[in-house]
Amino acid sequence: MQLCDASAQNLLDGCRRATARAVTTGVTSPAGRETGVADESPGPTVLRFLLGSRLRHLREAKGITPHEAARAIRATDSKISRIELGRSPVREIDAEDLLTLYGVTDPAEREELLTLAAQAGQRGWWHRYGELVPDWLQTYIGLEQAARSIRTYQSQFVPGLLQTDGYAAALMELADFPPNEAMLRVELRQDRQRRVRDGGLYLWAVVDEAVLRRRIGSPEVMREQLEYLLEASTRPNLTLQVTPFDSGGHAAVGSFSIVRFESAEVPDMVYVEHLTSALYIDKRAEVDAYLIAMERLTMISAQPRQSTMIIESILDGGDSR
Repeated sequence: MQLCDASAQNLLDGCRRATARAVTTGVTSPAGRETGVADESPGPTVLRFLLGSRLRHLREAKGITPHEAARAIRATDSKISRIELGRSPVREIDAEDLLTLYGVTDPAEREELLTLAAQAGQRGWWHRYGELVPDWLQTYIGLEQAARSIRTYQSQFVPGLLQTDGYAAALMELADFPPNEAMLRVELRQDRQRRVRDGGLYLWAVVDEAVLRRRIGSPEVMREQLEYLLEASTRPNLTLQVTPFDSGGHAAVGSFSIVRFESAEVPDMVYVEHLTSALYIDKRAEVDAYLIAMERLTMISAQPRQSTMIIESILDGGDSR
């Protein structure tokens, strides 16, 4: 990764270029490896964002207010807001009424948007886990499954997409989940990891050194987790950096992920998870602040090869306490 000036704009431009390189077939990651991400169809969550964006543009082009749109489908203003933000599906009959209100008469365009509405209303594979996946997490899993790339900084735990079964099970035990529920949650995590394992998702993970030294589960579980990180770091669709203790302070005050999609119509999104909820950020200025923080983190963190040496050193010393 090329270092740039410390100005916020230069950092932001550098972060955008780095992310663009990471998700373009045949370019090299900071580790100097070829990276190529499979092109996959978006899931229902991202389709809702696409549909909402299209409907909002059509409404605004006609000068129609959200209140007028809500009346056309016998709904509330907040319902229109949720639809346009991609946070709520829209029934096909409501989509038909909105398209008529917005003056969409071309049969091909109507068919395209109505098909999009039908696809966006489908349930993702993660719904089979039922109540184990709260609404706020369902949204993120949907975004995760449709993402082109994810850049994540983790200050407390190994990123979920890189956790071993033993490490994940130990976390579930800490959370006091019943054994059967814990087992299903580990299975869900395995399913979420599939796109990383098969190369369909580019993952750039920056992990604080404390994560590697904080023992979760038994020493054997922690050793297995560190060994897995070493193995995973060799994959062409994964870049792993460690933020060492001696790197000093930084602007990031907690863990976060930046999700990028294939379609330019769906903006980059920042995901910040809390204990019982999550924050989704898609306003450009706020996303840019996280992009700058991520770029600074990658600059002060050890480069990929040095990062693997840090992990190897912890393993060789048996020091994961």
